[in-house]
Amino acid sequence: MKEGESTNKIRCGWCGNDPLYIRYHDEEWGKEVTDDKKMFEFLILESAQAGLSWITILRKREGYRKAFADFDVHKVAAFSEKDEERLMQDPSIVRNRLKIKAAISNARYFIELQKEFGSFCNYLKSFLPEGQVIVNHWKTLEEIPVSTELSDKISLDMKKRGFKFFGITICYAHLQATGYVNDHLIDCHCRK
Repeated sequence: MKEGESTNKIRCGWCGNDPLYIRYHDEEWGKEVTDDKKMFEFLILESAQAGLSWITILRKREGYRKAFADFDVHKVAAFSEKDEERLMQDPSIVRNRLKIKAAISNARYFIELQKEFGSFCNYLKSFLPEGQVIVNHWKTLEEIPVSTELSDKISLDMKKRGFKFFGITICYAHLQATGYVNDHLIDCHCRK
C-alpha cells in the first residue's frame, strides 16, 4: 500500500492489514498474466509456498528473484548441482532441497510446454472454456474452493509431464494469482 492510499477500500478479507499483502492483492492477484516470465515467477513462488503461508513467500520474493536469476526460465533450467547447493545455503529463500530441485526441473518442463504450445500461457488457456478467464461471483471467502475440476485436470496433466509441487490446491492458487480464475469477492474494489 502506497503512503497516503486509502485503507477504506473493500478488499477480499484474506489480505488483512499487512501492507505487502494489500499491495499484492490490489496490484497483482487475479489480474490476468499474459507474460511467460511472470507466469514462471508465479510457478516458482507457488511451488515454494506448499505447506507454508503465502505471506512467507511474498516476504522472500526478492530473495527468490535474486536466487533464481530474475526468474529467467532458461537460466534456471541450466542450474547445476553446484547451483542447488548454493540455493540450499541461501537464507533469503525456503531452503527445502525437494522444492529447489523441483524449481529447476519445472523450469525444464516449462520450456517444453512453451515449445509445444507457443507459450505457457497458451498451455493454461487451452484448459479454459473457449480460452477465456473464469470469473466467479463469490460473496464470502468461505465459498471459494481450494480446488476445482479445472485445477484437478491441469495439475494431473502437469504431473504427467513431470512437474513437481504443483498439486490441485497449488494449481488452483496459481490460477487465481495469475487471473485465469478471478476469485475476487463480488464487493471487492478489484472487481470493478
